[in-house]
Amino acid sequence: MRLVKHIVLVVAGLAQLCGCSGAGLIDLTIPHTGYKLHKDIAYGPGARHQLDVYVPETPDPSKGVVVFFYGGSWQKGSKDIYRFVGQKFASEGFVTVIADYRLYPKAYFPDFIQDGAQAVSWVRKHIGQYGGDPKNIFLSGHSAGAYIAVMLTVNDDYLKAIGGNSTWIRGTIGIAGPYDFLPFTDPKIKAIFSTASDERTQPITYAAAGAPPMLLLSGDSDPDVGVKNTKNLAAKLREAGSPVQVRVYPEVEHIGIILGVADGFEDKAPTLQDMLTFIREHGKS
Repeated sequence: MRLVKHIVLVVAGLAQLCGCSGAGLIDLTIPHTGYKLHKDIAYGPGARHQLDVYVPETPDPSKGVVVFFYGGSWQKGSKDIYRFVGQKFASEGFVTVIADYRLYPKAYFPDFIQDGAQAVSWVRKHIGQYGGDPKNIFLSGHSAGAYIAVMLTVNDDYLKAIGGNSTWIRGTIGIAGPYDFLPFTDPKIKAIFSTASDERTQPITYAAAGAPPMLLLSGDSDPDVGVKNTKNLAAKLREAGSPVQVRVYPEVEHIGIILGVADGFEDKAPTLQDMLTFIREHGKS
């Protein structure tokens, strides 16, 4: 198994270099037991409006619910290759939800944020049927998914539009997310966010007092999403008086930080333990 994990890491690293997702390769090493998976549940009308729910063998509502959004530059990705996230948090006792959302070129800003809000609304209304507490919801995401989770947290217009508000969120964990990434330089990213003024597309624009607690994680060797995104957003939140914690991991890059969640890969980064500590600190008592 150690050899398999080594091979997976090498191939995942190569996949990252060529712009592909190596996350699906991790599935080769992840246990398929210890949880029940409810797949392809519709939370909206479209083909991309589906989510998976990972339920621990013995659900404990006091643990909280984790809603996770994956990355992929708002252009690619699938909940099906992030079973390692669902498995790991379910094994820790958390009911876990991983949601698909619409992608470019069929979707533009703010479609994917609106999808995230719809997914959270579904969780709020239905997660009790799966042993989760609808009043103990944590949002998380990696890369573009962190953008979605954090934008829902700092700008609750998206939740208000579907009858909710930021009080639905106990806390949010952003992993290597782009929160302050102007000016746009990549043509596709520029196209994705061409539907609004540049400032409107940036989570840092909405950093203000009263936001739910946040944990922002980043690696200082990330070539894809610079650590300044995390540092700048955290500084703005602190200035406004909103609670935020920051962890910057030395010599950790973009894929290594999310690999740190996977079973058996915790030595890549302390991502999992920092997430668990934050959830326990801010969960419903």
